Order: sequence, then structure tokens, then C-alpha cells
Amino acid sequence: MHSKTSNSRLQYRHVTAGLLSVAISTVVNQPLYAEQQSNLTTRYYNIPSQSLDGALTELADQAGLKLLYPAEVVSNKQSQPLSGNYSPKTALETLLRDSSLDYRFTDDQSVTVQKHQKSMDDLLKIAASDEYRVDATGGGEEDYTGPVEQEDLTVSGRELSGYNVINANSATKTDTPILETPVSIQVVPRAVMNDQKTTTIKGALENVSSVRPQSSLGLGNGFIIRGFHSDRVYRNGLVANGLSTGRAAQFDSANLERVEVLKGPAAVLFGRIEPGGLINLVTKKPQDESYYSLEQRFGSYDFYRTEWDATGAITDDNSLSYRFNGSYQNNKSFRDFNFNDRVQVNPSVTWRPSDATEMSLDVEVLHENYQVDRGLFAIGDRPAPIPITRSFIDPNDPVDTNSKVYLGFNFTHAFNADWTIRNRFLASFVDSNDISVKPANAFTVAEFLDPSSGNRTYLRNIFSQIVTSQTYTTNLDLTGNLELWGTNHQTLIGIDYLRSTGTYLTRGNFREPVPGLGIDIYNPVYGIDPSFYANALATPFPPGSNHSYFRDEWYGVYFQDHITLWDKLHILGGGRYDWATTGRGKGDSFSAAEADLPSRKDEGFSPRVGILYQPWAWASVYGNWTTSFGANNGITATGATINPEVGEQFEVGLKTELFDQRLTTTLAYYHLTKENIMTSDFNSPDPLAKAAIGEARSQGIELDMSGQITDELSVIGNYAYTDARITKDFSGLQGNRLSNVPEHSGSLWLKYDIHHYEPLNGLSFGMGVFAASQREGDDANTFVLPGYVRLDAFASYAYQLGDSRLIAQFNIRNLLDKTYYESTDPFQNAPPRVGIYPGAPLTAIGSIRLEY
Repeated sequence: MHSKTSNSRLQYRHVTAGLLSVAISTVVNQPLYAEQQSNLTTRYYNIPSQSLDGALTELADQAGLKLLYPAEVVSNKQSQPLSGNYSPKTALETLLRDSSLDYRFTDDQSVTVQKHQKSMDDLLKIAASDEYRVDATGGGEEDYTGPVEQEDLTVSGRELSGYNVINANSATKTDTPILETPVSIQVVPRAVMNDQKTTTIKGALENVSSVRPQSSLGLGNGFIIRGFHSDRVYRNGLVANGLSTGRAAQFDSANLERVEVLKGPAAVLFGRIEPGGLINLVTKKPQDESYYSLEQRFGSYDFYRTEWDATGAITDDNSLSYRFNGSYQNNKSFRDFNFNDRVQVNPSVTWRPSDATEMSLDVEVLHENYQVDRGLFAIGDRPAPIPITRSFIDPNDPVDTNSKVYLGFNFTHAFNADWTIRNRFLASFVDSNDISVKPANAFTVAEFLDPSSGNRTYLRNIFSQIVTSQTYTTNLDLTGNLELWGTNHQTLIGIDYLRSTGTYLTRGNFREPVPGLGIDIYNPVYGIDPSFYANALATPFPPGSNHSYFRDEWYGVYFQDHITLWDKLHILGGGRYDWATTGRGKGDSFSAAEADLPSRKDEGFSPRVGILYQPWAWASVYGNWTTSFGANNGITATGATINPEVGEQFEVGLKTELFDQRLTTTLAYYHLTKENIMTSDFNSPDPLAKAAIGEARSQGIELDMSGQITDELSVIGNYAYTDARITKDFSGLQGNRLSNVPEHSGSLWLKYDIHHYEPLNGLSFGMGVFAASQREGDDANTFVLPGYVRLDAFASYAYQLGDSRLIAQFNIRNLLDKTYYESTDPFQNAPPRVGIYPGAPLTAIGSIRLEY
């Protein structure tokens, strides 16, 4: 938004009495039909994002309204999607959102759509302020209306039905459209998660190119992006889990509005992060209009899940609003002895004391009881030829727990139409406690099958670990719009701070086989005596150093300038300077470990440069060069700390908005390198000792698309060609492919909504295919995971019940019941050869959802 000067513009002082008198006369004499019509009948609408002219035509037909407007007013404008129960007033506001257009009721059934006109409140503010500028002619630029958070993509509390998203805050921390941003960023909107019935972010991220799951202990808390592993996830732009301990609780989807993935190094705005990219979760926000929903799901393996969502205004003037949503899930698994019992609650409030100021407070609490899953193992160069349902834990295993608490705060204040300040704060508390039966020698490369039994006996021991972390992080951003020498500048200046501490306690002999715990892999007999668990919990291991204390602290300052020339050329430049302190101490108690805490300090500069040219309104080409800075928090076998990881990327690409701006696509080529990669030291008796492989390189081509092809056909899909290899190494791995990275992967999900055939209106159905070629199971390339193609499908029907809507839906995942393997452990809790995680067989889910 820019404030341009002209001869007809009065600046900095007062508007003329003539202008005020005209405005007052207009307001006083205008009929109050907008006030009257708010009481008209609320009804259900389902109008997809399309040309504004087409959307208004559909609204007029469905609402029985007469809409009047010149054709040029709506030319080349796109509507917001509309799905849910609305009054005519709210429906119009939704469709016209971000269009710079207003409406007014001339009688109960007639509406005029026109360019935005200044209201009486606007003019009084202008008259009283030295900071506002106004066009004396009453036309021209869009007018200031207070802060607009790009994260707030819900409309009156209702979840958007469209697959298309044109803005993503994670790329630049500003409201720059994706088409004008010279980096690759993809968004999975809430509508996709609803249609696919995903319960965690792992399922949502299957829709993004070059993103692969990489679980540990069976939890979906680790991912590979552009070839490089990352277990760090951001929430509304801030780190959502502890750093040093590398652990995170599940991320349930109930509170998510969308998931954004920024490809490539993101250190310039976010600090320490893996160079492959950043996953940012955008949560639901309180809304002014009341909305309630309740959903019950049920499915295979005794799956039951309840989701709820409630939002609305607390005060009559809408200055205070609330939201309360959450979920409860209880299920068994296709894996023997595995289960999950999880609850999440998310209360939040938003206060808007004025049009220019907004404050939000939100809490997210998740607790789950579950059973650690150690996965399967490899024999030779393939996963073992045993049923994927078979588990080598035990039905007598104690219940494991995982929990997290987030406390978030967000403050936004717009000084005027051009300058806005934002402050975010997030406190994260993550705790996990698990004890499980695991393969012996699990932190070395030694074999875990007893050769004296003909390699039939699986050698096991018992291992317990307790992890806690507390992370406090905040940032302060100042954004502004400037005009200098005929160029437009969108400028960002920011600072951030993070402090994270954590503890790690290990017990049980996790290297040597425990006599009496061996089990036949082909004919297992279960039932471990409880005394084995008691003995493990009474055994500190390693003796004298089984308590660890971690501490991370960093400060960062950053700047960014997005320059626009001739409305076609966009130049993005910026940089960040980091100061990072890391350390890990070990001892026979946490106090001894903290007293023994070594400290390493690193600092570094991370620049980013990008350029984008937009020859047409629907297409742009771009390129960027960017780097990243990390601070390792591991030690070698000799106790030495490791130099920071650094990444560098070159990328070029093409972006389009096709089918009247309803389908967004990104085609990208990238070349990415990473140095000082931290991995486990195979030659050390210490299972937590680390060493640097040296350097790895990933390069490839990506294609992502999301949106609508027609009013009834929606699509989200991707393809990735990835060549990720170790390029420098001291232990003989040079030239090997990086583990769990397929050379070819992709997905295509299609949804068809019937809108224009009366007997079937409300029916939707869709199908998706998810595929990956074979992958190396470990960095040593000793075995491979076979390629796979998985087919999913769904059908739903929405039925209007007065002012409410009832939606019945049925989903099938892995329709053809194919056997496949998702990933291997990233050597976090086990070597990859004994941590192979299979995908689920055919799974059916039914759901009933009531919205009102």
C-alpha cells in the first residue's frame, strides 16, 4: 500500500471544510439499508474463488438480490471463496474482501457495488491527524483501514473452501503476493486438510514437492526438505520446539489454518535452520462472526476422533473476540501393540482497542499416551520379508507419554497507512518419557540378529529416555512502504531472540543384548516379565554421564527491502547477523551436567538476494541466491565442539496464476550445498558423539500447483526430481546418495464439487495419487526402500438443515492396499537399518460434521 503525492493532494494538515461538508451530507442522507439488511435470512452459500463478476452473479441468484455495478469496476478482480452460512451483508463483505470495492443497499433487495469511498470515521481521523494524507478529489489510492494480518485467512470463522492461496507470510514476513516473491513457497490450505482428513502435519506435507517424512520412534516429527533432514518446526513464525534435544511432540491439525513451506535457506529472517527449507504452521485466529462446528470421525483400527471449533465476538463492538477449538483422538494401529490416545485444546482471544491496534493471546496444550514404535529392520539390501504389522516391542511395555504447551502472544500496531510494527512471543514447553524394547547394538553398526540361531533371533534390550525442553523466543518487526526516486520499497527491519534449555536422562543398557530378551523374527512369542523394565530403570547408562543438560541462545538482527520498478520488476535484498551460543554438559545428575556445561560461541552473516520479472499479470520469472548459518550443538568423541553448518543455494524459477488467477503454479530449479553436516560418530562408544561428514549437495527440479481449474474442479499436486549426494567425506561415504531422498516423487489430488446440477448439489468427490521412487535407507547406501504408488479417494455430501449444515464424508487411504515404506530413522534413536517405518495398509475413515 503506497501513499503517492500529487498536485490535487493535501498533505499533513487538515482537509478543507468543503470536503468535510460533502462527506457529512453523504453520510447523513444515505439510506441505512446496510443496517436493515443485516437481519435478512441467513443461508448457506458455496461459491468458489473465481472472477469477481462470476461470483457476484452466483450470489445474486442464490440470495435473490439485484446487484448493480459498472463492468469496469469488477474487471480483472478475483473473489474470495465463500462457503458456509452467511447473511447477505456478510456474504458480500466476504466476496469483496481485498477488492478495494464497497457496497450499499439502495433498498431491501437492491445493492450497488462501487469503488471504496471514505467513511465519516475516515475523514474525521484525517481531519484530526497530521500523519494522514487524502486525495481531495475523493478517488485514487486504497485507503488505510488498520492492520491486516496475512495470517488471518479465515472469513468470519469459517474455514475457506478454496485450494488457491495468493499470499504466504513466511517468505518475506510481509503481505507480498506469491507471484511477486522471488523464492519458492508452497501452501497447504485448510480445505485440503479437510478433504484428505489429515490429523497431523505429516499428511498435509505430502502435498508439497521435495518434502518427505522421516520419523523417529514412530512419531511424525521429522522431515526432509530438498534432501536435508530437519526436525525443527515453526509456529506463526517462531520456533515451536526445543533446539538442542531435537525432540518435538506431535503437531495435530485441529488448530491449523494452513501449512506454509519456504524452500531453501531461510536463515535471513528466521535464524538457525536447516538449509533445505522451513515449515511454518499458521494457526486459526478468533473471528467476529459466530461460528460453531463439531465433527466426529471413526475408522479402521478402532479409530475415533472428535474435533470442535467455536468462535465469535465477546463484546457488542467486536473489539474482543474468542476462539476455542481442539480435538480428542483414540486409535489402535496396523502395527502390533501400537496405539495413540491424544487430546489437544486451543483457547485464544483477540482484542482490537482501535482500528490500528490488535493484540492476541493463544494457548495450545497437547498430551498423548502412546506406544513407541521401533519399526522394522533390513536384511541384506531390502526391508526384512516379514509382515509390516509385526512389531518387536511387547504388549507389556509401559505406556509412553508426550506433551507440549505453547503460550503465544501477538501485537500489531499500524502507525499510519505505511508503517506497522509487530511483536510476537512464544513460550514452548515440551516433555516426553518413553521406555521401550529395542534392538541391541542400536547405536552402532553391529548386527542385531544372532548368527548362532540362523539369524532368526532378534537380540534386544530395554532403553528409557526422558526429555524436557523450555524455549522462549520473540521478535520485533517494523515494516514500511516508501517511495524513493520513482521506485516503491517495502522495507522490513527486525530483531529476534531465542533461549532454549533442555535435559536428557538415559537408563538401561542400550548397547549389549539382555539375556532372555531375544525373540524369533518369524515366530515371535511375546510377554516380557515386568522385572526387566524395573532393572532397566534402575540402571544409569552410560554410568556417571547419563544426565545431559543443553542450552542454546541466539540473538539476530535482520533487514530486507523489496523494491518494485515499473510494476514489473521486483528486487528482494536482505541480510541477517547472528550471535549464537550453544553447549551440552554431562554428569551423574542434572546439576552436575549444568555445572560441566561447555560453551561455544559462533556468529555469522546470512545474505539473500532475489530478482523477479513479471512480464504479464499472470506470470513471473525469478532467481535467487541465499545462504544459511547454523550452530551445531554436538560434540566429537574427544569432547570437541563442531563448527557451524553453513548452506548456500542458487535457484531460478517460473510462477504463474492461470485460469483467471485461480490456479497457482511454481516451477523451480535449485542447487543447494551444506557444509559441516553433523551426524553420529560411528567409531565412538558414546552414542551421542557427533562428527561432521563434510559436505552434501542437493539439486533438482520442482513443480507445484494448487487452486481451481474450473468452478467445480480443484487440484493440488507436485513433482520433484532430486539428486542429493554426499560430496565430501572422511569415512568413505563420498558419492553416496543421501538417505530417504527419492530421485522422483510427487502427488496429484483432484476434487470435484457439484454446484450446478440441482439433484446433486452438495456432492463432492476426489482422488489422489502419491508416489516415490526407491530411496537409499541410510547414508552408507547399504539397503534401499522400494518405490511405491499409493491411491487415496474420498466422497462427501453437504446437506442444509435450516441455518446449519451437515456434512457426511468417507475417505479411503491406500485404496489398493499396497505395501510400502515411508522412511527410516535419521539415526536419532536408532540406526536406519533397524528403524524402518512402513506405511499403513488400506484405511477407511468416515466422518459427520455439523456447522452452524
